[in-house]
Amino acid sequence: MGIEREVGIVGGGISGLLACKYMLEKGFHPIVFEAQSSIGGVWTKTLATTKLQTPKVLYQFSDFAWPSSVTEDFPDHHKVLDYSTSYAHHFDLLRHIKFNTKVEQIHFEGSSEEEMQAWHLWNGTGDPFSSKGKWKLSLRNTLNHELTQEYQVDFVILCIGRFSDVPNTPKFGPDKGPEVFGGKVIHSIDYSSMDYQTILDFVKGKQVIIIGSQKSASDIAMECAAINGVEHPCRMLYRTEHWNIPDYLPWGVPLALLYLNRFSELMLHKPGQGFLLTVLATILSPLRWAFSKFVESHIKWKLGLAKFGMVPKHDFPREISTCLISVVPDKFYDKVQEGSIILKKAPSFCFTQEGILVDGEAASLKADIVILATGFKGDEKLKNIFASPTFKDLIMGSPNEPLPLYRECIHAEIPQMAVIGFSESLSNLYTSEMRCRWLAELLDGRFKMPSIEEMKKEVRKWDEYKKKYSGKYYRRSCIGALQIWYNDELCKDMGWNPYRKKGLLAELFEPYGPLDYST
Repeated sequence: MGIEREVGIVGGGISGLLACKYMLEKGFHPIVFEAQSSIGGVWTKTLATTKLQTPKVLYQFSDFAWPSSVTEDFPDHHKVLDYSTSYAHHFDLLRHIKFNTKVEQIHFEGSSEEEMQAWHLWNGTGDPFSSKGKWKLSLRNTLNHELTQEYQVDFVILCIGRFSDVPNTPKFGPDKGPEVFGGKVIHSIDYSSMDYQTILDFVKGKQVIIIGSQKSASDIAMECAAINGVEHPCRMLYRTEHWNIPDYLPWGVPLALLYLNRFSELMLHKPGQGFLLTVLATILSPLRWAFSKFVESHIKWKLGLAKFGMVPKHDFPREISTCLISVVPDKFYDKVQEGSIILKKAPSFCFTQEGILVDGEAASLKADIVILATGFKGDEKLKNIFASPTFKDLIMGSPNEPLPLYRECIHAEIPQMAVIGFSESLSNLYTSEMRCRWLAELLDGRFKMPSIEEMKKEVRKWDEYKKKYSGKYYRRSCIGALQIWYNDELCKDMGWNPYRKKGLLAELFEPYGPLDYST
């Protein structure tokens, strides 16, 4: 099969590098299109204080270890970027990357939409390639902003991520949005692109309000507090309290022993499980509750959440099931205690000339700067890359469902295309590598897709799971609490033994990670 097949990979972040590496291993000709002048994706534009959010033992390539010089468990973003760059050099990936090249849109040339609607198998035959099907990629040079050329490939892999490029900005009624505010409003993506001196000049002596409570919001708040102190405290407005963790050792027990092994997954009702596993999950539910309370008690004690009114109303497993878990910046609540950071719950608000008016209050919170740490519209970014209105609608699916991707990678009705890196886990590098290996085996003919109806049925099973355990955050498509069960499915497709440990006890209780799948 191999070398004559060209595979277009959109994005040169971690997922794009992995896709390139595994396509090369199978003899394909990958071309990576990267809009920036370097690799690294989200790690190239981030806050100066950003660190890895999962221990590096979980965030590593299965066949390329962290250098011995990196001794900390949570390396900073410079070391993460150096690590991914070393990986690209080690496997000679850079020569396959077209830098400063943005893929504006992709257009499928082949079977008509009417023909595709009659298919019973993905891509008509269940095979990843077709003699008459090609993707045409419209490219733009990001240095001079000119459309440069159109490129044809046999298969396209979208590795465009979901945490960049398209900011998620709140919607407001007439005369209640940023346009009425007398100060400056920026998104966290704009803040992240500033160097330290620019940030210092921008923030110093100003009243800053940050909208949001997750990782980027707390990191920005820490930087603003360090610059302005208690004289000009930084306010953080949030809607929902979250179980952000101080460390991965609740009461001295590794969190991985509680949530990242097979035993922990026995407590969950899994997609496609049999009767016995259903009964077992029901029987073990009290233990799952006990694990949750054990972890929650540690977080509440160590961070003093009750004192600050920050105890969440949902349980800790919900945080894992939504991939919203993050590490609280060191001494964050010390800053709250001293008054340089002020936390305020604001389920809804609007802008005024002076600042922010929280619903139900009479006076505005005065501000010079409002920073929206409100995330990104990853689904919009994914949708807009398709030229076809039909494919735009298909990839988005129903607004009441997660994105409809079989194995979190393949859309049953979009041919010769895969998405890597959109669905989340607790370690996105680990998950992306498993998906790229699975995809490489699919393209190499190791296995075929089931029927379109079977693919949709499997997607619906996972939808039910996500809605049950992720609540309102189901569209994040998180598999964090079922990483091993998900990997088992990929392994079975590829003809691998899914059980990677030595002995029953190890298989049940040892945490799983990237190195378990190194061979």
